[in-house]
Formats: sequence, structure tokens, C-alpha cells
Amino acid sequence: MNENNATNNDEISLKELIEKAKEWFSYLLSQWKIVLIFGILGSLLGLTYSLIEKPMYTATLSFGLEDDKGGVSSSAAIASQFGIDIGGKSNGLFNGQNLIILLKSRNMIEKTLLSPSIYNGKKISILELYLINNNVREEWTQKPNLKLLQFLPNPDRSKFSRAHDSIIGSLALSILKNSLTVSQIEKKSSVVDIEFKAENEQFAKVFTENLVMVVSDFYVQTKSTKAKINLFILQKQTDSIRGELNGAITGVAVANDNTFMLNPALNVRRAPSARRQVDVQANTAILTELVKQTELAKVTLRKETPLIQVIDKPILPLKKEKFGKAAGIVLGGILAGFLMVFLLIIRRFLKHVV
Repeated sequence: MNENNATNNDEISLKELIEKAKEWFSYLLSQWKIVLIFGILGSLLGLTYSLIEKPMYTATLSFGLEDDKGGVSSSAAIASQFGIDIGGKSNGLFNGQNLIILLKSRNMIEKTLLSPSIYNGKKISILELYLINNNVREEWTQKPNLKLLQFLPNPDRSKFSRAHDSIIGSLALSILKNSLTVSQIEKKSSVVDIEFKAENEQFAKVFTENLVMVVSDFYVQTKSTKAKINLFILQKQTDSIRGELNGAITGVAVANDNTFMLNPALNVRRAPSARRQVDVQANTAILTELVKQTELAKVTLRKETPLIQVIDKPILPLKKEKFGKAAGIVLGGILAGFLMVFLLIIRRFLKHVV
């Protein structure tokens, strides 16, 4: 008996569910005019959005990281001939993920925004180019505390006001969050892709190219600083020893002139010439070693620069992304229709509950 009752209850529940579904379907079908009107309104809104939405331009740049292992090995081979160990490991600060982090750092973004660009034949900063192209300057004319702000290329950041720092900082954060994408194609690959999206085509192109230039300059200044200092010191020492050697050679000549036709028994008068001759030999040996060291320093400096080799640059016209009219009409209509159906279901459900 219990099994039969359970079966009947299941059948009744299934029948009731089907009836309820038919009832709801009939109700929604009876409201087709409201759903249609709402769908048409949604299509119009979608079309309006597609017309007023500004297109987005994407600038893409690919570059390769210089593999300096060969340079290190060759330099080490040359240095080993003179008994010098310059090491065989490359600096990993600018390799792989570390370089991607550097490209997306706030400091590099801000330096790029303040780097120079050309607009209507005038040299201005990229940030100023952004303000002009996005009509921000026009909006600032009504704000006395902002309209006098200037963002010159390569400025002295120590002279920036709080307003300067706030504007460039907020724009840099917006770029990092919404516009800039940096990726490495493969973990083992040394090729890095940069994608930058902006509403202005010129701004997208200039910013992408300058970002790579800024990071490359930062690399040169950071990684090659020690090599430059070392080369400068070696050149200075070389010039100093060369001067000492020239003086010693002149001293030997003077001493020889003073002892010309000297009585062989008077050896003490020959001592200055002998001392100057020792100075010549010592300075010659030191100068020879310094010249070797200087040439090695030049090789090391050339090896460490540059880091970035650009493969593909953004070329106008850039890739354009825009919400199409057809997509706006279809998606607007579908979303509005589903929203109206959802509201009708909630309204009827609340009526039954109350």
C-alpha cells in the first residue's frame, strides 16, 4: 500500500509541475506585447550605445630580450688570457618575469607619461597629449586650480605640486588597471608582447613606443653604471701613468745628457739616470696592464647594452575595436526581453504569495 501511495504522489507531483509550467508559459505568452515593447526599447538603447561609444585602438609591440650569455663567455675568454675573472653569470634583474614587472611598474608608467612627444610640430609630454586629445584641458578652463598646471617633457619631479602628483598618479594607475597588458609568449621564450588600448590612436602608438624606450634607458643607466664608472677610472689611471712614463723617459734623457763623457770612475753621478730608468720600466709595465684592463672594460660596456631589440612596432592605422550597430540592436533587445520576463515572473509570484 505504501509503495502505491508513494508512486501516486510522485505522479501527481509530476502532473502538477507540468500544469504549473503550462500555466506560467500561457501567462508569459499573454504578455508578449509588453515583452516585445521592452525588447524594442532595449534594441534602441543598444543602438544608441553603439553610436555614442568611442572606439578603442590597440597598439601592439613585440621585442626580444638580448641574450648576453655569449657576450659574457667571450669577455670571460679574453679576460682569462690575462688572468682576470669577470664572472660568467648574467644579471637576472631584467630577464623574464622581472622585466614584465618592470614594464608594469608605476614608476616606468609615470616616466613614460612625462617623456617627450611631438604634437602639431611642438614638443610636449605624452601626458599633455592625453589631456589635449581627451578634452581635459577644455574642462580645466573652468577650474582655476587646474587650468594653470603644466606637464613639461622630462620635468624636475621635485618641483611638482600635490595636484601634479595626484593627476599623474591616478592616470598611471588607470593605465595599469585598464589599458596595459604585458605578456611573455612562452616561459622559455625571450620575446615579450605589449598591448596598450586607448581611445586616441596617436596616444596609444606614442605611449607604447615610449614605454619601451624608457625601460631600455633605465636598463642602460642601471646595469651599465658600474661598467661606465670602471671604464672612467681606468682611463683616468691610464692617462696618469702615461704622463708619469713620459716624464720618466724625459728624466732618463736629461740624466744621460748630464753624464755624457763622464769619467767612468764617477759612478755615483750615474745614479739618477739608473733610477729614472727603473721608473720607465715600472711605468711601462703598469701602463701595459692598464691598457689591457681598459680594453676589457670597453668590451664589457658594449656587451651590456642594449637590452631590448624591437621586433614589431605599432603601425598606423591601429587595430580598432568598436561595438557594432547590429550587435547593439540584438544584444539590447535580448537583454531587455529577458529582463522584462524576469520582472513579470517576480510580479506574478509576489501576487500569489500575498
